[in-house]
Amino acid sequence: MKILIMNGSPHRGNTWRLTQCVKEMLRSMDNAIEFTEIHLTDLDLPFCLGCSRCFRKGHKYCPHNEKVQKILDLIETNDAVIFSVSCFQGHLTGIMKNLTDHLAFLIHRPRYFDKKAMIISTTGGVSADSTTKSLAATIAGWGFNKSYQLPVAAYSWNAYEPTQKDLRKAERVTVKFYKDLKSNKLHPPSIGVLIPFNVFQGMCAAVEGNNEFPTEDHNFWPKYRGMRYAPGVPLPLHKRLTGKIIYFIGKRLGKRMIITYKKSNS
Repeated sequence: MKILIMNGSPHRGNTWRLTQCVKEMLRSMDNAIEFTEIHLTDLDLPFCLGCSRCFRKGHKYCPHNEKVQKILDLIETNDAVIFSVSCFQGHLTGIMKNLTDHLAFLIHRPRYFDKKAMIISTTGGVSADSTTKSLAATIAGWGFNKSYQLPVAAYSWNAYEPTQKDLRKAERVTVKFYKDLKSNKLHPPSIGVLIPFNVFQGMCAAVEGNNEFPTEDHNFWPKYRGMRYAPGVPLPLHKRLTGKIIYFIGKRLGKRMIITYKKSNS
């Protein structure tokens, strides 16, 4: 089992201390786990320019792709990701938000359907839960199958020592995360995840072969033709029917959509 630990905080403080506790818990459960750690500060990733090349032409045309691709490859080659992200004003840190901006194309072209995640966040006071919920919602759109959240109020600016209560909470979440990983079980997607998958597929199908300004989405979605979600992921009948309804809504939207992208090499 391979687990990527991604430090999405600008330093290695309270949240990182708790993350290291979780790492040791996992190691005690299974000493064969291979961990890879990456710190976003070490990447020196420039701000996303909002140039839309990742949407129009593909993410490899991103001007920062050399650094972004490293993250994509690491997620792909690991079974799960532990995101360690401090709570900044009730939300993600700037460097983590910058990464999610670079990877925003993944909600149009999701891929990590067999990956699971654990999201850890500490706060000096309140709102760690809003940080974990925000990131969990984002990576669900990337395809992540299941996320486990560990928000903790540290009540400390930078001298946090996990209490026994915090450690018990961390252990409960970590055990669930580990057991789920070990089972190799895939969970059905939520309706919220089915919406972008089927809407974007339907929109592309609506203009297939007759689109003045094709985007990379039009190269991506044909491989999922007729599928309401990714192969191998269980989908109950009611969700298949819901996905089909969403797909047809997407087709109608696709015919009415005003394309603002223009053909360009830029």
